[in-house]
Amino acid sequence: MSSKVDVLIVGAGPAGLMLANWLSRTGVTTRIVDKRGTKIFNGQADGMQSRTLEIFDSFGFGHRAWHESNHMLKMCLWNPDSKGNIQRTNRIIDTIKNLSRFQQAVLHQGRIERFLLDSISEHSDICVERLVFPERFEIAETHDEHSSTNYPISVTLRHLAVDPSAAQNGIENGLFRSNLSKDNTEDILNVSSRREDEVETVKAKYLISCDSAHSWVRKQLGPEFALVGDSTNHNKLTRLYIQLRSVVKAPSTTGGRVNRSAITPVTILKAAQKIISPYKLTYKHCDYEKFSLHERVFLTGDAVHTHSPKAGQGINVSMQDTYNLGWKISQVVQGFANPIILKTYQSERRHVTKQLIDFDTKFSKLFSGRPAKDLIDSEGVDLAEFKKAFETGNMFTSGIGVNYNRSVITAKDGCSKEQGDGTDVMCGHKGVSSKQQLAPNVPVGRRMPSFKVLNQADARLWHLQELLKSDGRWRVLVFAGDINNPAQKSRIEKLGNELTVPNSFIKRFQAAERPIDAVIKILTIHHGNRTTCTVHDWPEIFYPLTRNNESYHKGYSNAYLNYRINPAKGCAIIVRPD
Repeated sequence: MSSKVDVLIVGAGPAGLMLANWLSRTGVTTRIVDKRGTKIFNGQADGMQSRTLEIFDSFGFGHRAWHESNHMLKMCLWNPDSKGNIQRTNRIIDTIKNLSRFQQAVLHQGRIERFLLDSISEHSDICVERLVFPERFEIAETHDEHSSTNYPISVTLRHLAVDPSAAQNGIENGLFRSNLSKDNTEDILNVSSRREDEVETVKAKYLISCDSAHSWVRKQLGPEFALVGDSTNHNKLTRLYIQLRSVVKAPSTTGGRVNRSAITPVTILKAAQKIISPYKLTYKHCDYEKFSLHERVFLTGDAVHTHSPKAGQGINVSMQDTYNLGWKISQVVQGFANPIILKTYQSERRHVTKQLIDFDTKFSKLFSGRPAKDLIDSEGVDLAEFKKAFETGNMFTSGIGVNYNRSVITAKDGCSKEQGDGTDVMCGHKGVSSKQQLAPNVPVGRRMPSFKVLNQADARLWHLQELLKSDGRWRVLVFAGDINNPAQKSRIEKLGNELTVPNSFIKRFQAAERPIDAVIKILTIHHGNRTTCTVHDWPEIFYPLTRNNESYHKGYSNAYLNYRINPAKGCAIIVRPD
């Protein structure tokens, strides 16, 4: 038995379900398999970053997570006093004020998986195939050929013969499940109807590993994909950890940061040779940790990064890995984007992973250390240092501080290698640069900040982020300025006309028999008075929203002020699907 599919996902935890959820919105044929008999009922991961909640909201189920979760508003620090009795020594705000519409929250993984499963079924016929395990993997030499008929990946799947009732083991009473929540009976019935011990071969364009730290997919790719913490005896290879602090001192050309492009295997070897001198060291073969094979097989989540559970990063970073990857695969499969954009997954997410591990190392040391007895106690942890580390790390732990490097899809100044993980993601393209000064509070490479805007047509007040749904579309946000000014209105009319000519980028990417905004959507935020103009005063391609008015019930829209955009000039901001 054999079949073909665009994307095969191995693992139906949060990372795999997030990817399937993305693909369910874009029409990409997808299968997702998991060796477990059912989803998680309760427990495991439970922390949700502000950015994760924003992503949930962009898919339409953020309100469910927000309503059911416990909101983390404050963190208390407890330590022993001089007599060894525990006492509260400090309080810290858990999420920086005005960082996001959402504060960090806690809700167990079982409910998060439920939300994702419901979202997937609402938008597609994709369903998790339980008790299915991959046995064999091959990739053809045609992997570089990205055509609609090329399926270079071959995976053999076995449908396991396991008693479906085993999925319920460990649940002793009803406290773990709400009678008001959708249960997992459907999963169990689907498992019981499967054909036991059936073997099939699946041909796929892309294979995505979301199958945990003991990833089957990663092991099939060979020792060069071994995760830190794996056994190091693959092909008798040895892993070395080399400190480069005293080696790479040269500042980069962008603000004095370390020049990552200068960190090469030769640089690392020289540092190691210096450390172990007078003994000798060399190698015949050197491997780096990798996130993908030929941009056809991708590792995500715990399959490619592990760390301690402190600060609740694991589930968030895992889901954001596949949130980064999903739309890119969709646009390549549908023919809207060049396959070179898939290279940006590793450069963007491996850089985040390095930040995660560095943060985790520092944070774990602070958590596990004993409190310092006095100022001269160098072995203990200074409580002021702990508080400062928590506060300064808040941008990262909230997920809002993620900052992607210059690439073919991020119009940033500087060197892409230095900003990312050291790999080339310009792929021979010259690239373009942004004029950051036009909107200083919209940092290029970061997620789009959200402030309130007023709908021109019905006076409804929205957070801008609520209008940026995760549906696979690019957005062009046209901040039109004060269109009551005749000169500014003339500029906008000219722009509108140019966007609708046959050779405009909007028309070039318009899919056959689909609306003009199916791939790229224009949103217009003007600075004029909404009562002195109507939607008919605008070129048809624009969907006008206004900033400079007060809503009837919910306060004042203030986007231009908060983004620091000059109303006399305006600007345009291009927003990626993620």
